[in-house]
Amino acid sequence: MAPSRGRNVLPGFGITLGLTLTYLGLMVLIPFSALILRTLSLGPGGFWLAVSGPRVMAAYRLSFGASLFAAGFDAAAGLVVAWVLVRYEFPGRALVDALVDLPFALPTAVAGITLTTLFAADGWLGALVAPLGVHIAFTPLGIVLTLMFIGLPFTIRTVQPVIEGMEADMEEAAACLGAGRWQTLRWVVFPALLPAVLTGFAMAFARSLGEYGSIVFISGNIPMKTEIVPLLIMTKLQQYDYAGATAIAAVMLFVSFAVLLGVNTLQAWATRSRGQA
Repeated sequence: MAPSRGRNVLPGFGITLGLTLTYLGLMVLIPFSALILRTLSLGPGGFWLAVSGPRVMAAYRLSFGASLFAAGFDAAAGLVVAWVLVRYEFPGRALVDALVDLPFALPTAVAGITLTTLFAADGWLGALVAPLGVHIAFTPLGIVLTLMFIGLPFTIRTVQPVIEGMEADMEEAAACLGAGRWQTLRWVVFPALLPAVLTGFAMAFARSLGEYGSIVFISGNIPMKTEIVPLLIMTKLQQYDYAGATAIAAVMLFVSFAVLLGVNTLQAWATRSRGQA
């Protein structure tokens, strides 16, 4: 008798594929198509003028540079924090684990106002470094620190389940064979965690790049200095320059997609290399 096929929980392929394509069409393809069509109405010359002005280029450099730096820091710090939360027992561990999710639950406007108050020249933290000539609020440094704050939970929560699923046998075997701590970290631990770290980096970068509510307060919104791309897009919309706003958004979308595609390709390569090893 021929073996019976396992019963699938979900309905047939046709129904699930139709629902998937419908969702992608309504939530992704149609908005993106409208964005591209509105941008095309400018023509090549108008598009280039809209996306290559000095003010726009300064906003691009700040948004992408700050997001990349913050995501890179969060990837490294998130790995360390996740490792400590999983592998060590210490008083207040449950409280620290709960505080990790605070940026998720905190409204972005509240986070922006709170960080601006703390980092201002007369704030609790800003007053400590102001005598040294270091100013945080209303500077690119304040933007980077804010992006670190909102992106850190993404890297921690991405890496933490992978560490929890790792067995200590490989590390103990490496130690028995004479490997030091750094050798074990380099050849045993880090290759297993690299795909998760890259995923956390991509998520933190995507969140940082599109952040608006918390940055609009601490940045000071100074054109050519502390003006981010989302704020510039909002300014264009308030001026009824819809085509210019969509042109800037299209460039941001393209560059973001290219960066995320590169990270995902690197992640797939790391996963494939680990499987072959």
